[in-house]
Amino acid sequence: MQNLLEVVDKKYMTQAGATSGSLEFQVFFSNHASNDFNTVFASLPPSRKYFAAGIPGSFYGRLFPRCSLHLVHSSYALHWLSKVPEELLDKTSPAWNKGKINYTSSSDEVANAYAAQFQKDMKIFLNARAKEIVVGGMIILIMPGLPDGVHRSQFPFDGLYDSLYSSLMDMVKAGLINESQVDSFNLPVYAATPKEITEVIKDVGCFSIERMEVADPRSKIGSSVNVHSLIMHFRAGLEDIFTKHFGCEVIDELFERTFLKEAEISYAMESSYKKGTQLIVALKRE
Repeated sequence: MQNLLEVVDKKYMTQAGATSGSLEFQVFFSNHASNDFNTVFASLPPSRKYFAAGIPGSFYGRLFPRCSLHLVHSSYALHWLSKVPEELLDKTSPAWNKGKINYTSSSDEVANAYAAQFQKDMKIFLNARAKEIVVGGMIILIMPGLPDGVHRSQFPFDGLYDSLYSSLMDMVKAGLINESQVDSFNLPVYAATPKEITEVIKDVGCFSIERMEVADPRSKIGSSVNVHSLIMHFRAGLEDIFTKHFGCEVIDELFERTFLKEAEISYAMESSYKKGTQLIVALKRE
């Protein structure tokens, strides 16, 4: 956040001829109301050069007064769908996702249901921000994604999703959970392509695309990935979803079994697409 504000301050000085520090920044941190804002606030640097506040509520809807924001930054949030597509839970639907917990290696019908839900959510997000951002204001988005033309099964985390499903089925065989629980579980996450993002932005019609690129996050952390640490990272992000569906008493068992599949996950990741799996988008309010 500090780096982002320094860029804004520098650009303001260049264009307006002002001195550093002449701008004052108010930063609003948005999170679900059930999350602990105190943890967020405690992690903020004491020497920060901005005022901080927390805004509860879903970003898939209005959060701020009209024309009250100059810059919106969303980092690894918009791949979370507002809900699991309903077709995935309908046994009579071609998109019933039995045997999988996500879409990357599922049928086209399942993938299309995920894509449609992402497009609905993204339109709601952009329409809400269009009302809140001043003309000339910016949105900076960072999210997981894939380049146009790369098949969804090449997404690097597909192997991890499959291993989580495999661990769940191992627990079914051990009598720890029911298979029907697994069949009715799907992760509400989706990695879009530049084409999909562009189509939604054009449909909304309130923003111009100033920049869009597909970056390689591995270039910042080195070529090798510590799979054990990756599983722990995913547990931090996904545990609440698994807990709400399966109960908290099985979570430790689920991830302990997944740790035993590290070699399989590592092989799948090395066989996947690795050149660019991070979308960076800069939009300007027209």
